[in-house]
Amino acid sequence: MKSSRYLRLLGLPLLFGTQRTKQILHVNPTIIPYREEANVVNVMVYDYDGETLNEQKSNEVEECLYFKGSGHISWINIDGLRKSDVEKVCNHYGVHPLLVEDILSINQRPKMDEVEGVLFCLLNMLYYNTNSNTVETEQISIVLGKDFVISFQEDARRDVFDPVRTKIKLAKSQLRQRSADYLLYTLLDMIVDNYFVVMEKLSEQIELIEEEVIRRSNTRTLARINQQRKELIILKRNIAPVRDLVNAVIRSESDLLEDKTTKYFKDVYDHIVQAYDLSENYRDIMMSMQDLYINNVNLKMNEVMKVMAIVTCVLAPATVIGGIFGMNFDVIPYAHHKWGFYFAVGSMLFFPLWMLWIFKKRGWF
Repeated sequence: MKSSRYLRLLGLPLLFGTQRTKQILHVNPTIIPYREEANVVNVMVYDYDGETLNEQKSNEVEECLYFKGSGHISWINIDGLRKSDVEKVCNHYGVHPLLVEDILSINQRPKMDEVEGVLFCLLNMLYYNTNSNTVETEQISIVLGKDFVISFQEDARRDVFDPVRTKIKLAKSQLRQRSADYLLYTLLDMIVDNYFVVMEKLSEQIELIEEEVIRRSNTRTLARINQQRKELIILKRNIAPVRDLVNAVIRSESDLLEDKTTKYFKDVYDHIVQAYDLSENYRDIMMSMQDLYINNVNLKMNEVMKVMAIVTCVLAPATVIGGIFGMNFDVIPYAHHKWGFYFAVGSMLFFPLWMLWIFKKRGWF
């Protein structure tokens, strides 16, 4: 049996998170990605203006094709990706084939593109799995066109857009009164705000690990530090490019973006910069925590070595005296004296106690 199989039986991969390392590092954009086709596709359409709202839910993408040129703002949210469905929707709304490839890709770096009158944003939504204490990602692609926004999500079970759906149902909300670029801002703002929710969960784990390092450092503690550092790598990998994405939107001169909406994107930029700074702080804390763990291990080792050195020094006089009186010579002082034995034992007790007094006086223990 191979050593890796022995480790698997011992549960060590679960302890040290080697599989998680493989997931983090297994990113190669030169390889054509393989995406599994979604079993179920949920299409949610909100076609609205300041006065009316048409809400429609379907499992067929054909139902959303009729909202092009409706004269209202349309938000088409597609949960679950199929190549044929994505191509059908994108072809109908004039999305370039290069952007279609990005939508269907996996492990893409967050970015913003402007292609043929369409503004395209690709980034990841982050979730925190409390069962495995890991950060999970879901790629989302957002297409902004004239009077429409199309969002493509991988997972139909979850997203962070429930507050947006609530606002869009309120007739007096600012979202209903503004253009499609304001809807894009709202979606990006929800995604970025959820980063802080994930970071709060990570900060709680960091506090627990720090307490464990101070109280009882062991191999499992080091494993938890290692695992947390990997989660911070995922966090930083997804947050850092979003800063460039939002900055690109702010600097864009696209006709799809109104000047009065720019200040809202600047607010998102401030939030993402703050999130990036926090991720850097978390990383520094974990590095300091690893150093603290190593220092604690060295301190424990020094304590053990100090005790062993004291014991060796204390036993040295008894060893010397016993060795002298155990030599095979005919003439040894007090060897045949009636008090010789008691003299030797007394010396063996006196010198160690005297040495302990000296050590204590000098503050060695």
